[in-house]
Amino acid sequence: MRAVVTGGAGFIGSHLVDALLARGDDVLVLDNLSTGRRERVPEGARLVEADIRDADAVGAAFGSAEPGVCFHLAAQADVRRSVEDPAFDAEVNVLGTIRVLEAARRHGTQVVFSSTGGAIYGECDTPAPETAPRLPISPYGTSKLAGEEYLAMEGRLYGASHVSLRFGNVYGPRQDPHGEAGVVAIFLGRLAAGEPFTIFGDGTQTRDYAFVGDVVRATLAAAGHAGGVFNVGTGRETSVLELADACRRASGVELEPGFAEARLGELQRSILDPALAERELGFRAETDLDAGIATTWESISSEGVAGSRAN
Repeated sequence: MRAVVTGGAGFIGSHLVDALLARGDDVLVLDNLSTGRRERVPEGARLVEADIRDADAVGAAFGSAEPGVCFHLAAQADVRRSVEDPAFDAEVNVLGTIRVLEAARRHGTQVVFSSTGGAIYGECDTPAPETAPRLPISPYGTSKLAGEEYLAMEGRLYGASHVSLRFGNVYGPRQDPHGEAGVVAIFLGRLAAGEPFTIFGDGTQTRDYAFVGDVVRATLAAAGHAGGVFNVGTGRETSVLELADACRRASGVELEPGFAEARLGELQRSILDPALAERELGFRAETDLDAGIATTWESISSEGVAGSRAN
C-alpha cells in the first residue's frame, strides 16, 4: 500500500510510520516539523516538510505519492492553546483538513482522520458511544468535530469512504514530556528529572488512557473500511490521582505532587465506549495501563541517560 501520513514526524504519527514500513508499505510523511522531529522519520519513509494549510504543497505531496490512503494526524492538539487562540486552532484543524480532503479527492485516496473522543463528547456520566451527544467545551473539540463533519459530507457528496477515529488520551514512548504534552509524559518527565509534578484541579477527574501501540493498531485496521466514526479507547476510566500513583510505581520515584487550580476547557470525566470498533474493525485495546506506563517510563528514562551522556 502507498500511504501518506500527515504529522508522521510526531508522537503517534511516527509510531504509525514504523508500523507501515514494517509491513512493507510505501510511506510519505507530510509534516511541518513545528512539533514533530526529523529524526523520528525512519529510513525508508520519504519526508516532505510542508504545512497542511498549504494547498499547493499538500497537492504536490499527494501527486508524488499517489496514495491509496492518507492517515491524517497533523493537528493543533493543545486544548489550552485552542482556548487562547481559537482562530489558529481552526486554521490548522479545519482548513488544514479541508486541504487534505481536497488533495485526497483528486487522487481517489481514502482518509483516516485522527479525531478526539473526550473533547467532542464533553462530560461523560457513562462510557460514551459514537451516538452520544456531541458537546465540546473547547475550540479544539469543536474544530475536530468540524473535521469529522467534512469527512462525512464528502461521503455523502462524493461517495468517499473516509473514517474518523475518536482517540482517548493517547500516551506512550516519544510523547514530549516538556511544554504542553500529555499528562503521562509530563508526570514521567518530571519524575525522571527528580522534580515534583503538578495536578490541576483535585485529581479526581478521569480519562480513558490508550497506549500508542493500541492506537496504531486501530488506525491500521480502519484503512479500507467502508467509512464511519469509531471510538478508540479502553472503556476504562482512570483518575489523575490514580495515574500519578501508577507513574510513581513505574518510576520508583516517590515524589508528592503539587496542586493548582483547574484549567479552563478541561473535562471532569471522560470515558469512551469502544464496542463499535471491536465489532467493525476487530480492534480491542490490549495494553494494561501499568504495563504501558512502564514501557513509557523505560523510554523516557533511557532518553534522559542518553542525553546526559551526550552532554
